Amino acid sequence: MKKIRDQIEHHILCADRKWKALPAKRQRLFTKLFLAGYAILTVLVLGSICISTGNKTNTMSISHITTISDHAVVKTRMNNDVESSPIKK
Repeated sequence: MKKIRDQIEHHILCADRKWKALPAKRQRLFTKLFLAGYAILTVLVLGSICISTGNKTNTMSISHITTISDHAVVKTRMNNDVESSPIKK
């Protein structure tokens, strides 16, 4: 685990050195581009949410939550019912 942490730290330090080696104008440009990309992505996601919730045919079905143990119980009950059935197939 320590080896992985050291590798991650090494990559972070290398990226930090590369970032600091860039001129200030270039850093500002990259920061503005990343911020603009994030803002566009946020607007697209919010627009998608508004469109999907504004659709009147959009319905949500609410049903009982079943777990893995519930499925196992149902399967064993079905197997027991089939084995103890008096009807021969």
